[in-house]
Amino acid sequence: MTTTTLVSVSASKKNTAIRTRFAPSPTGYLHVGGARTALFSWAFARHHGGTFVLRIEDTDLERSTPEAVQAILDGMSWLGLAHDEGPFYQMRRMDRYREVLAQMLEQGTAYHCYSSTEEVEAMREKQRAIGEKPRYDGTWRPEEGKQLPPLPSDRKPVIRFRNPLDGDVTWHDLVKGEITISNRELDDLVIARPDGTPTYNFCVAVDDWDMKISHVIRGDDHVNNTPRQINILNALGATLPEYGHVPMILGVDGQKLSKRRDAVSVMDYLDKGYLPEALLNYLARLGWSHGDDEVFSMEQMCAWFDLSHLSSSPSQFNPEKLGWINNHYIKAADNQRLADLVHPEMQKQGAIFDGAPDLASVIDLMKERANTTLELAQAAMLFYRYPQPDAALLRQHLTDLVRPALQAYAQACETIVWEKAAISALMKQVLAQHSLKMPQLAMPLRLLLTGQVQTPSIDAVVELFGRETVLQRLAVLKD
Repeated sequence: MTTTTLVSVSASKKNTAIRTRFAPSPTGYLHVGGARTALFSWAFARHHGGTFVLRIEDTDLERSTPEAVQAILDGMSWLGLAHDEGPFYQMRRMDRYREVLAQMLEQGTAYHCYSSTEEVEAMREKQRAIGEKPRYDGTWRPEEGKQLPPLPSDRKPVIRFRNPLDGDVTWHDLVKGEITISNRELDDLVIARPDGTPTYNFCVAVDDWDMKISHVIRGDDHVNNTPRQINILNALGATLPEYGHVPMILGVDGQKLSKRRDAVSVMDYLDKGYLPEALLNYLARLGWSHGDDEVFSMEQMCAWFDLSHLSSSPSQFNPEKLGWINNHYIKAADNQRLADLVHPEMQKQGAIFDGAPDLASVIDLMKERANTTLELAQAAMLFYRYPQPDAALLRQHLTDLVRPALQAYAQACETIVWEKAAISALMKQVLAQHSLKMPQLAMPLRLLLTGQVQTPSIDAVVELFGRETVLQRLAVLKD
């Protein structure tokens, strides 16, 4: 008998409450690919006024760690992707899984299999040798009129799902279109290990059923899991979610993102000086678009987001584009927020804050050209360390022609109103009186105040340093 399963958007499905989920395995950090999946699932739920569920799939006891769980929670929190329900932990749902396994054994949709690991591998090797796809051969699968082998006394059985032998599993993927996989390609999946611990695909199916997940948005590395999960859900008589499989993100070299070559942990971007809203904005554009819009808020994204504009092709990560977007958000960010972010980094660089300008005011001056908060911290250090101008540069620019003008400038600075307009007017006045051009005066002034030849507008720099510091650093002109 042919068994065909078609998952599509029906009229009744459209009226179903939208419930999406993000279900990472806590075996390391929160990957940027996972963060994008979480973002799409979160935005879809928000767009429809639905529910976003966070589920921690921690049944891999050898690799799952509390530290990895915390890394996921920290990454989600930093990004601002708040969940409505959860986090749910699979290891805390063991009683529920055992209940469903017992039900399936009773109904005949699952069975005990006593084949050893060595026996299963031997049958697969035999199949490979004759050019067949390796799969479990059904030795312990109950069939009408079939006599099973004697029960071995030296091993505990696994539980296998009784997969349909014929027909196809077909679903309309919300990203890739219609996908069909023959049941002949799927063997009887192990759904519980000898110690009773349930396996990945079984847990996912039961969780999606129990949590009433309406839409599963995930990476396309899960496409091969989908027919298995659909068959399990069908065996349970469960309502099927709709599936959308998003293509992977490629690195700058066109290969799959690699920890060795790329920054792939979400928290790496925090450490590298990126703002969470910038990373979210950038990740949203890796595989989704809204016309030609490049920069948008998460509120806008939630208002616009729909699955029809997800790309079916892989996206390539472009660090320069991320830097450009981050610069946009830095320029728009609150100065005090940025000051709080760069302060720790500046402390590491030996910043002297006593008697120095207000950091938020400095940030306002310096943030225009910074692509990251690390760059911003480095630029702001201009105001928080004692200048050590290069002696050769100082001799080059502090000439006998310029020195009298700088002395006059320093003397006038003792009495003028300390604001940018007055400082700028004084500069022009001194230039006119001494028949100099702006670079002739500004260059040695920069060197004496900051030790550098490149700074923002010199009148803005002078204003921020304050009268006392400026007079102190120009006192060398009296020598």
